[in-house]
Amino acid sequence: MRPLTASYESWIGREEERTERISVHAVETMAATLDLESSPRLGDALPPGWQWMFFNPAVPRRGLGVDGHPRRGGFLPPIELPRRMWAGSRIRYLADLPVGSSATRKSRIQKVENKVGKRGSLWFVTVQHTTQCEGVDCIVEEQDIVYREATPPGAATPAPARHDDVAQWGREIVLDTTLLFRYSALTFNGHRIHYDQAYARNEEGYPDLVVHGPLTATLLQGLAMEHGGGRALASFEFRGVSPLFVSHPFRVEGREGEGGTLVLWARGPAGELAMSASASFR
Repeated sequence: MRPLTASYESWIGREEERTERISVHAVETMAATLDLESSPRLGDALPPGWQWMFFNPAVPRRGLGVDGHPRRGGFLPPIELPRRMWAGSRIRYLADLPVGSSATRKSRIQKVENKVGKRGSLWFVTVQHTTQCEGVDCIVEEQDIVYREATPPGAATPAPARHDDVAQWGREIVLDTTLLFRYSALTFNGHRIHYDQAYARNEEGYPDLVVHGPLTATLLQGLAMEHGGGRALASFEFRGVSPLFVSHPFRVEGREGEGGTLVLWARGPAGELAMSASASFR
């Protein structure tokens, strides 16, 4: 690991706080986006993963970079590597977050690390988000954000290995451009790889529009709830492994693990591991 520059090191320990109402309308629109038959009502617990609709910074359009993300700097360190993505999270669900309540999310930068991968420099930023309602900690999440070099034009992409774990249950998912657009809007995510096909292909080298990592993680949490015996989630963690693309069918699958836990994953259209995850219950 390379030493931090003084400017990046100074970001460790930075904090910010946002307060927002867990809007009934926002919850209804997420349920419609996911094509669910019903939506949580006022006072019901917010479903796991749906917290990512809230507390997102309202950056003016003039404050965005060419990729649609907010320009470098502000709360997060101004790392100038061109590609930025959400690599994974470790989440603890401590108490229900009621729909319609006012909640506060306190964020703190825990780590900034530099590593060298096969394609150059990588920076990892770990942020802890604590969401509270009426002074009670409801959700604590450690979120990993990775910054990396751009993939050189024409560079060969290694084929991902097949994922051979055997599922006890699962289902096929096919996401269209409308769903990706709606999810971007609900989470106020301007990253162009999710809605601008020409940019995704020509600038970032993807074959098609990219499915949001947190959307896949939300689908996996929904699958966990279906097979959790009516219990509430206590913890969920996920790691993105390889991208999924719009209109390319993939599967969310899982099996029972040890001690009442569930082992979960998203399997891409070629059988590759796209996301790994695990869940436990309270």
